[in-house]
Amino acid sequence: QVIKSKGGVVGIKVDKGVVPLAGTNGETTTQGLDGLSERCAQYKKDGADFAKWRCVLKIGEHTPSALAIMENANVLARYASICQQNGIVPIVEPEILPDGDHDLKRCQYVTEKVLAAVYKALSDHHIYLEGTLLKPNMVTPGHACTQKFSHEEIAMATVTALRRTVPPAVTGITFLSGGQSEEEASINLNAINKCPLLKPWALTFSYGRALQASALKAWGGKKENLKAAQEEYVKRALANSLACQGKYTPSGQAGAAASESLFVSNHAY
Repeated sequence: QVIKSKGGVVGIKVDKGVVPLAGTNGETTTQGLDGLSERCAQYKKDGADFAKWRCVLKIGEHTPSALAIMENANVLARYASICQQNGIVPIVEPEILPDGDHDLKRCQYVTEKVLAAVYKALSDHHIYLEGTLLKPNMVTPGHACTQKFSHEEIAMATVTALRRTVPPAVTGITFLSGGQSEEEASINLNAINKCPLLKPWALTFSYGRALQASALKAWGGKKENLKAAQEEYVKRALANSLACQGKYTPSGQAGAAASESLFVSNHAY
């Protein structure tokens, strides 16, 4: 109610986590479709207007497999369909994990294949694309990749992959931060919005760790640190707000916490 009274919109994560996909090399699918329609009807009554559902894919020598891509695309489409039947906007999240030593090109290739499969599935399930949002990974090299790539190269690879796969009917793309440091996530988002290619969607952020890490560190669970934590949080939110417009200039004054890697291997939540 507090959020709504201030003009905000409330949403909820509706999946029930990842489970192993039998017959694959450690790949997963996401559970939670059972009873989802009833839950969505209740969430809508309780004031929610959007939902999110996360699927996870891994890049390896033989992954993601065709089975994992198809199964996760189908689960996302089914979830989106159930949400829309209940008047809830689905955020479709097919996350390709940053784990691994793959380079930028390999991540771009896999991202394109996964997104193409997701939008084919959304079409097969008659999803109203204008009433959806996409929450993808940025195209980045794997965490263990030794080769370094510039923010501009990451932006170009990301926008190219999206242009090849995401229909212009999709209203907005809200990037996940995927274990990047707070500062990195802001700089890359800024570079994506400055990328000189035509971008028919709003390109914005849906960060967890990359919005909260500095604030949590400043707070440390202590009442007296509340104001400092709020200031850190607003600082990051403002940085990302500017990055959405391609107007963020890193001051070089980012605190140590903002530059810390937030990578967690096999991140599950």
